Amino acid sequence: MPNKDTLNNQTLKNHNFLAEMYEDDYYPKHLVAKIEQILLEMCIQIEAGKPATIEALCQYTHPAVEKINDLQDKYDSELDLETVARECMGEEFDFIAAAYGFELTGDELEEIIATRDW
Repeated sequence: MPNKDTLNNQTLKNHNFLAEMYEDDYYPKHLVAKIEQILLEMCIQIEAGKPATIEALCQYTHPAVEKINDLQDKYDSELDLETVARECMGEEFDFIAAAYGFELTGDELEEIIATRDW
């Protein structure tokens, strides 16, 4: 199971992923941790693949988004990804992209999380 220590990117090593969701008792911590693991796995894949374009970045972000979608489907009664969670996760994808050198416009952020159900 990946953890932040496996990352090469110092910005992400020092980042508190999904802090808003962890701090809010509304979200089950074990499910937030599963989302964090998905994000960490995506970061490791980005570091290995070194995408240079938004389209290439989407090859890593879309599968991660789909795994989060699957979590929501599996834990529907426990994991309600409402407005706060959607914004938090969108910000995480934006932060991760920026940490790897992508300064996204609003449209580009929508593109990298386009497969979301949340």
